[in-house]
Amino acid sequence: MNLTTKIILIAALILSIIIPFGYYLIGEKNKKKYKRTLGVNAFFFFGAFAIASIMMLGGGDVQAADAAVSTASNATGLGYIAAALVTGLSCIGGGIAVASAASAALGAISEDSSVLGKSLIFVGLAEGVCLYGLIISFMILGQL
Repeated sequence: MNLTTKIILIAALILSIIIPFGYYLIGEKNKKKYKRTLGVNAFFFFGAFAIASIMMLGGGDVQAADAAVSTASNATGLGYIAAALVTGLSCIGGGIAVASAASAALGAISEDSSVLGKSLIFVGLAEGVCLYGLIISFMILGQL
């Protein structure tokens, strides 16, 4: 990564912090402004994150002999990103499913204690989503 790329990344990160605070300090304060400020902060932060990802994964000008090495390193980096996304998103989905199933199971058990076994099966099935995501991420990492 050359010097201009580093300067652009640092400027984007600094602007992602300064611009939302400037937006917050200007004008009158109300409840809607807090949400808008948070939205502006998230927009600039994830914008800086996207710019950094594009610049780091894009690679520079390379000769024909070095192209295979550059492609392999980009593929490896994207493989790690894919494994992280699979694990993270499956765990978020499994957490939402377990939250719903566990609260319903506790309500059912409090009324009739004979449904304990059936309710634990549903909670276990919801946890299985996380395990499937973890298995897929191991399969992705095994290909790298």
